[in-house]
Amino acid sequence: MDYEGFFIERVDALRAEGRYRIFADLERRCGRFPRAYDHRIGAEVTVWCSNDYLGMGQHPVVLAAMHEALERCGAGAGGTRNISGTNHYHVLLERELSDLHGKQAALLFTSGYVSNETTLSTLARLLPGCIIFSDALNHASMINGIRASGAEKCIFRHNDLGHLAELLAAAPADRPKLIAFESVYSMDGDIGPIAAICDLADRHGAMTYLDEVHAVGMYGPQGGGVAEREGVMSRLTVIQATLGKAIGTMGGYIAGSAALVDAVRSAAPGFIFTTALPPVIAAGALASLHYLRRTPELRERHQASVARLKRLLAQAGLPLMPSESHVVPVLVGDPVLCKSASDELLGRHGIYVQPINYPTVPRGTERLRLTPSPLHDEPMALALVEAMTEVWKRLGLKAAA
Repeated sequence: MDYEGFFIERVDALRAEGRYRIFADLERRCGRFPRAYDHRIGAEVTVWCSNDYLGMGQHPVVLAAMHEALERCGAGAGGTRNISGTNHYHVLLERELSDLHGKQAALLFTSGYVSNETTLSTLARLLPGCIIFSDALNHASMINGIRASGAEKCIFRHNDLGHLAELLAAAPADRPKLIAFESVYSMDGDIGPIAAICDLADRHGAMTYLDEVHAVGMYGPQGGGVAEREGVMSRLTVIQATLGKAIGTMGGYIAGSAALVDAVRSAAPGFIFTTALPPVIAAGALASLHYLRRTPELRERHQASVARLKRLLAQAGLPLMPSESHVVPVLVGDPVLCKSASDELLGRHGIYVQPINYPTVPRGTERLRLTPSPLHDEPMALALVEAMTEVWKRLGLKAAA
């Protein structure tokens, strides 16, 4: 077999479909968020698609904590958590996370992807005969974790409580059940019906697994997520989230009962056999959480920034997709044109927005996904909308219906 030729053909096919991914060579400028230096064009640009939703990745409180931890502990963790890698910062951070979510315990992972894939696969393997009920739009990390578990799975239509109820009712009453879903769905920006899913779980004796990756730090009085905002954290079996978005560093975690978390800690290969997060990262995340829990006005400023951008896009007649959250998707509907719109915004206007194409979203729903932060001010928003309006006309893209 011509292995090299095979790989070249696969990549060429992606290019032909307009789905080839090009990474932006960006250098985030400390203290200038959301500005960054783009080494491809040799100029500074405004970034409108960062998942550092609140700018905490450059906050002085976080940077100071990381500098202190670096001087105190050095660079790496020194090993897996089991052998030599558990640092006191890990312990403190897990305590903070469990307290944030009102749970008995928490467990750190190296990323949100790893925490989802590892926990879901481990829980389903531990529970004999477990059936997993998964929302159709769950993240790839959840899907892969469910597949890796080898457990029976039932996929319910996105946010469709009636369909979920039917599937639960059809399952044997004596088998363990786990419902896996998200709070904020990152591409459409809609929100899962957490309380209603908990009602169904109670009725059918199921566990609940909630991914709050795009919500922690963003919603609730202390930034505990949508579940905190809606007062239902205590009803959830497992809450999973990331430290790499609103918290501004990296890593993932789960929070739940002491027994459940201990079982995952003791049985999950994705936790046991990987080097721990560097203490400097844990220290930065801990400082970020301390700050966010005590600064609700930052979330208020963020929501005001989101509302302003949605209003300006709608007034300009741009095809803003419905969104209940801080995710602001603008429909293009074609992969090649979506990439062209991104290129035009960058080359002509110094605005960076990554195109979102299949398989991240269904074919025909290609879009630009905007994520305004509290630091995107009104002049930036006006400049973005003016630039998008010009690009839409230049490329002949469809306006709002």
